[in-house]
This record gives sequence, C-alpha cells and structure tokens, in this order.
Amino acid sequence: MLPSKPKAADFDLSSVVWMRSEAGQTIEDPVEIAFVGENILMRNGGDKDSAILVFTHAEWDAFVAGALDGEFDYDGQGR
Repeated sequence: MLPSKPKAADFDLSSVVWMRSEAGQTIEDPVEIAFVGENILMRNGGDKDSAILVFTHAEWDAFVAGALDGEFDYDGQGR
C-alpha cells in the first residue's frame, strides 16, 4: 500500500513562503504556490482562508508539463 499523501492541515503554514507569477501581481485572486519539503501547495492568494491543494513533485511535474503543452488552454467555450 502506498503511503498517504499529507493534507494541508498536516503542515505548519506559519513559515511557508507563498509565491505568485509576475502576471499574478496585478489580479485580485492570483494562484499562489509554495514548495514545502517533498510537496507543492497551491491556494487562492486573494482568499487566505481558501482551501489549500497539496501535490507531490510527480503530480506537479505532470501539471506543469500539461500546461506547457497547451492541455489547459482556454478555447473561449469553457474548455
């Protein structure tokens, strides 16, 4: 059985350094990420009480590769 992935509540968030892209500096609800040990955390930077998503490095790498490959490009029709 694989070990369970930690949840956001498992982290001490008091010293986490959240980052956002340069493009996110001027929008109201930017996506923020933080690299914490073996995990990447993601949240809505406009709502500090929003849910925090937790990714492994493999999951993050797959997401970034998909984004770079255009898998998540908006086509104007909600897809």
